Amino acid sequence: MIINPRSQTGTNLLQTRLAKPYHYRRSGRYYLRLRPQGTTTGFFTLSLRTTDKATAMTISQEILQTLKAFHFDNPEATWEELRERLIDIAESCLTMAHGDGSLVAYEMIHDEQHVALREASAKLPLSVNQQRAISKALEILEAAQERLEGRPGKLVEIVRDLKGENCGTPVTLSPSLSVLPSEGLTFKALSALYIEERKDHVEANTMRDVKSSCKVIAEILGDLDLKSHTREDMKNLREKLLEDRKPSTVKKLLTRLSTVMDWAVNNDYISKSLDKGLKPTKGADSAREAFSQDQVKALMAHAKTLPVDAWQRWALSLGVITGTRIEELRQLTKADVKQVTGVWVIDINRNNGKTAKTKNALRVIPLTDGAYDFDLRAFLEFVQAADSRLFSLGAGRFSELLNGMIRDVLGVKADRTQTFHSLRHSLAGTLKAAEIPVGTAESILGHASGSISYDLYGAGSAVEVERMAEALTTAFGLA
Repeated sequence: MIINPRSQTGTNLLQTRLAKPYHYRRSGRYYLRLRPQGTTTGFFTLSLRTTDKATAMTISQEILQTLKAFHFDNPEATWEELRERLIDIAESCLTMAHGDGSLVAYEMIHDEQHVALREASAKLPLSVNQQRAISKALEILEAAQERLEGRPGKLVEIVRDLKGENCGTPVTLSPSLSVLPSEGLTFKALSALYIEERKDHVEANTMRDVKSSCKVIAEILGDLDLKSHTREDMKNLREKLLEDRKPSTVKKLLTRLSTVMDWAVNNDYISKSLDKGLKPTKGADSAREAFSQDQVKALMAHAKTLPVDAWQRWALSLGVITGTRIEELRQLTKADVKQVTGVWVIDINRNNGKTAKTKNALRVIPLTDGAYDFDLRAFLEFVQAADSRLFSLGAGRFSELLNGMIRDVLGVKADRTQTFHSLRHSLAGTLKAAEIPVGTAESILGHASGSISYDLYGAGSAVEVERMAEALTTAFGLA
């Protein structure tokens, strides 16, 4: 519906703010409705294209944040104010890091934002400055979609153009645009800039890994000026790394190098990155080995010999039947052991300061009574008797004792080939052998599926717990 600048009462809608957004559901699908304050006409409605409430609210929030960026609650916003918002949006789209799951999610979100802005332009009483801003925003979103496909050039040009406009006041250049061509830029300096920007958006454990990887690379590259680096420089780096490291380790380090170098190109610190295609392939697979079924059974048999109030018994048992990461396990609380749709689960979350490796790691995992003789009732009694935390040890000591027990029981070497983490590989293999669908296995293990349904909105109660419980029952041969 196209609305007129004046309502029937004579109110000038160009001076009217937007009313509180309204969500509703029709035929199972969610919708978002917006209208100017003080009038029952002039509204427009957007389909959120989903029947899942959590999905709908997330998409709605992204749309509303986009609309807010254009001062739709302030028709008198100047072009300079709107231009600053456009710069922020464009730079965010350009520099945001993505995994496979978030790439899928943001393709959808950008598309919804594009629709919302076109609807607003056509149906809301906007000022000339607001319409001008929407026109530029549509260009940004289209360029952002290209950036998600690995083509950032158009978005880089938009940022440059917006920052280069003369708006009557000096424009403060970001560090990326203020580096003089004559200044050298080492990897040590470049990675420090990258880490500074990412420090508030990355979990502490991941940041420690980032710093460690960057330090290794920086020590080898030394004073090399990355603004004029050559392909030969990057090949020499790879050879140096391979001298005393496994191919799998070198592959991870070169992946980190590519992440930092791509960020540097996107932020105009360097003009090119010549590091692609260097990752070793032979011997680059993970050196971590799964436990055999006989080894898993031996571990569970040992766990059963431990007292029912011994934390080691339940830590080892949960590792076997749920495939949790060791830090996910260590942080469990009494509140994280609960029933969802009648199924007992452990809830991997970030509540009360807990951390998780990735967004995909946020999930619930069913507890399978009888799996390798796991005694669910005895475990629930252990939980009931525990304090707030099920396991009170710090990360280092917890890992040391659990991995030490595994080595003692199985007689494996302390070379990190087989560790507590190998239990994840074992469960993955068990699920595969039982021909469990990949999406279900990924939901259990907390891996990225590439599906927006699982990766972005699949945590907690939204996961089909019964489906996962049935899959585990089948995999453990209890069906």
